[in-house]
Amino acid sequence: MVIHVLAVGRVRQAVLREACDDYLARARRYFRLEVREVPDSSRGGRTGAEALEREGGALLRALPDGVPPVALTRAGREETSVQFARRLGEWQRLGRDVALVLGGAGGLSPAVMERCSLKLRLSALTLPHELARVVLLEQIYRAGTILKGEPYHKGAP
Repeated sequence: MVIHVLAVGRVRQAVLREACDDYLARARRYFRLEVREVPDSSRGGRTGAEALEREGGALLRALPDGVPPVALTRAGREETSVQFARRLGEWQRLGRDVALVLGGAGGLSPAVMERCSLKLRLSALTLPHELARVVLLEQIYRAGTILKGEPYHKGAP
């Protein structure tokens, strides 16, 4: 199983980039992970709708063939860390690759949302897309520790 993290833009803030790198390294103890970035199209005088459409097309092109995409969106289904860990554990048991898709500042395009049969929410709060990536990578790492019964997770079982 490979977890593909597809994201719009680079993580520009050094402290967030370091956190991403740290959680990515930690999570790789438990899962095979690949991170793919597509260009942030919000610059260059484009309207929000134009940028969203452009980013959506780039995300869809970046999807590995045959890998089901999962949208990470505020409109998605809320799961606890344990539920998310169980979901990843089941995919891992089945050897099923998955693509976790994070939008940019404008979110995910309608085309991406339509393509994703599963939509999950990282938080009911609005998160900057760079911080959302840190949260996602931390939750993947947390899932690995939950599945292995390691003491990192302090939440309810």
